[in-house]
Amino acid sequence: MTIADMSSSAWYAVHTKPRQEVRALENLENQGFECFLPIMEVEKVRRQKVARISEPMFSRYLFIRLNDVNHNWSPIRSTLGVSKLVSFGHVPAKVPAQFIDFLREAPPTTVARLFEPGDNVRIAYGPLAGLEGVYQAHDGETRAFVLVDLLGQPQKLKLAIESLAVSH
Repeated sequence: MTIADMSSSAWYAVHTKPRQEVRALENLENQGFECFLPIMEVEKVRRQKVARISEPMFSRYLFIRLNDVNHNWSPIRSTLGVSKLVSFGHVPAKVPAQFIDFLREAPPTTVARLFEPGDNVRIAYGPLAGLEGVYQAHDGETRAFVLVDLLGQPQKLKLAIESLAVSH
């Protein structure tokens, strides 16, 4: 991209089909578009184990740089994985370049944990299933401290993280 092209280009948000952000990114890049998909690490329970996985920071969205003057935008909406270009009325919504720069330059964040201290949780399985408490802290990678009320007394229990669920 030349300096003239960069001055007439801007970032836009692309709305993707559910869980197809990476597919849309690959297909748009294969067509020669400059794209950006911010990724973050999160904890999820998979097969009754806590696993760290990478997932898009903004579910169902990625960013694309387009030239306002001479870029053919029509292939975007028919790209596999893409739902549409985010627009207000018939005008595509520009994303400030400073926002994209911030996302690109931001240091990697810590892992987004399943629970944070103070969260209300429920024990999902095991001998204490159904009991509710307050999440206190992580103990390494697989255990957590939970404060529960047992027989009228607060008790701090050490439980497997995968045995906990969000309390409603």
